[in-house]
Amino acid sequence: MAADVVGYSRLMGGNEVGTLTALKQHRAEMIDPCIGKFQGRIVKLTGDGMLVEFPSVVSAVECACHVQREMRDRNADIPQDRRIEFRIGVNLGDVIVDDDDIFGDGVNVASRLEGVAKPGGLAVSGAVRDNIGNKLDLIFEDMGDQSLKNIEFPVRAYNVVIADGPAKPAAVPAEADKPSIAVLPFNNMSDDPGQEFFSDGITEDIITDLSKVSGLFVIGRNTSFTYKGKSVQLQEVALELGVKFILEGSVRKAGQRVRVNAQLIDGATGGHVWADRYDRDLTDIFAIQDEITQAIVEQLKIKLLPKEKKAIAQAPTNNVEAYTYYLKGRQFFYNSTRVLLRLARQMFAKAAEIDPLYARAYAGMAICDARLENWYRENIDTANILAVANKAISLDPELSEAHVARGVALGNRGEVSEALTAFERALAVDANSFDAHLAFARFCVAQGNLERAVPLFERAVELNPDDWQSPMLVDSVLMALGRTIEAERYARIGIKRAEEALQLHPENSRPAQLGAPTLARLGEREKAIDWLERATFIDPDDPIVAYNAACTYTQLSEFDQAFVALEKWAGNSGSEMEMWLETDSDFDKIRDDPRFVALTDRLKERRASA
Repeated sequence: MAADVVGYSRLMGGNEVGTLTALKQHRAEMIDPCIGKFQGRIVKLTGDGMLVEFPSVVSAVECACHVQREMRDRNADIPQDRRIEFRIGVNLGDVIVDDDDIFGDGVNVASRLEGVAKPGGLAVSGAVRDNIGNKLDLIFEDMGDQSLKNIEFPVRAYNVVIADGPAKPAAVPAEADKPSIAVLPFNNMSDDPGQEFFSDGITEDIITDLSKVSGLFVIGRNTSFTYKGKSVQLQEVALELGVKFILEGSVRKAGQRVRVNAQLIDGATGGHVWADRYDRDLTDIFAIQDEITQAIVEQLKIKLLPKEKKAIAQAPTNNVEAYTYYLKGRQFFYNSTRVLLRLARQMFAKAAEIDPLYARAYAGMAICDARLENWYRENIDTANILAVANKAISLDPELSEAHVARGVALGNRGEVSEALTAFERALAVDANSFDAHLAFARFCVAQGNLERAVPLFERAVELNPDDWQSPMLVDSVLMALGRTIEAERYARIGIKRAEEALQLHPENSRPAQLGAPTLARLGEREKAIDWLERATFIDPDDPIVAYNAACTYTQLSEFDQAFVALEKWAGNSGSEMEMWLETDSDFDKIRDDPRFVALTDRLKERRASA
């Protein structure tokens, strides 16, 4: 948060002593205590202004609104020419820390936004607006893209309409009368870090069970998991998410024993509402999840409907071995290289073998096969993929991922209207499904419906703050539509997320694959080549690496290398990627090249004959 006094030189010229005295009084009585209340840290004072760092963007905006309201009241009886008014700018971004000072574009943008704010007003960046969402009851007026001094790219800015009341957490639409809860990722306390998938799986299943209770509002998995691995103040998290309660816990798995600790926290006071420890055989893990859900329902005095009680008690599988294989498969699936998709498929198949009634396992098998056939042209019978997806749906008609798998398989077969129905059904079953939004968006691009794909990609970006694919894919689509400023914003979001993913999983080539052409579009040549070399080293035979290499080389105007990569890809290309080629803006520079025309004609003939 950057703030300075409007017309400071004029005020000092008119009454130096009076201005300094009044400014010090405002700071001592109101501004500094307000910054402390919202956990801010004053980084530096500049005579007529200050730079303040906050642990959360919500706290920064609340503090800024509070200061401007208080100043409005303090100036009510003071003549206009003697009023001390502030302009304030707030930005969310990376900073460089040097001793007690901070530097970098994140700081510079905040300082420049302060300059475009109205006297007594607050200007924020698009990043702030996106992260605030509906967490605060505020109105944001779009000021358009601002060309800020010494900032390389235009910044989308918003004026915050500061009403008379406090910037309170926004009421959850149509849910205000319900108790609200966020389930933070349970900590993996096992000796083996590789058991992380198990503690994450338990957290996700508790979220799923609680979401079945109509009398309870539950924050979604993807929002809750943004706090994974972070040291947080629970009261601050409750304020950021606008919930009354927080559930946190830990899991320790050792051999055939499991210990789960869980505690329900009052978000307002930070006090314990309920806590318990479960030390059981591993086979009791489903009973533990059920007992935690029941305990929360009882503590919050929620009355369960009969069908809700039945749904919570009915575990997706009662076999802990099948459950463990499924969780391992899901971990592999999220990274989606050819090798990891094959591994994920093996895990899902093993889970289905152990428990033949495990719907999620069949859905996992189907979506893995669909991607392997669709992206990598592996010889998998589409009829078999559909049969497995339909098996999952027959076991659980409300399983969104099963309808996603069916949609991808039908799209592979060219049954466009049926695929569209399947994707729409997946979203109807679970409107907050990241997988459904991402798969539906890719399907729309393959069909050439770029305008329809954009909001689906954008929603996927919102649903999963760790996902690096969606922002980079929507960047490519927006470029094809000529919406370059929006595209660049998503490109930078994608690169930041991809860098984090590469640190967590250096063995996974996918973030580097997609990141290389995105970096090339941003003009970061050396980094683009470095990421491409990294992806090629990890997965030298993956045709999607070759596709992204072609994108990268085209953006770098190294056209001969681009065609070498395209030919390598074309030999093993899947139908979806072939249709992407026709609209991918990365190839606009070579679209009229006879070599490109010949290649696309050859691929069209192959699809027609198939």
